[in-house]
Amino acid sequence: MGLLDLLGFGSKTESVKDFTDRGAVIIDVRTPGEFQQGHIKNSKNIPLNIISTKINEIKKWNKPVIVCCQSGMRSSQAAGILKSNSIEVMNGGGWQSLENKL
Repeated sequence: MGLLDLLGFGSKTESVKDFTDRGAVIIDVRTPGEFQQGHIKNSKNIPLNIISTKINEIKKWNKPVIVCCQSGMRSSQAAGILKSNSIEVMNGGGWQSLENKL
């Protein structure tokens, strides 16, 4: 483990693998229209503007969560919301980039 790993800036690919190995649920926080244009297979579409209303549902899954969007901006906001509600989450960034790491 290098210094960057200790500071939380390690390889996102390794983190994604760790999360997926533990059965992580992928949440795409884009709008339903964007999601319909393309998304990661088996991901769930919970748009950023309603994710805070789904906290209890997400907690019931009892699994780590990877959030993604188009570029990583909305998923960063979503990750903050989920973290503040004690949900183990990582920002996967843009969905196409994340898909390449799966």
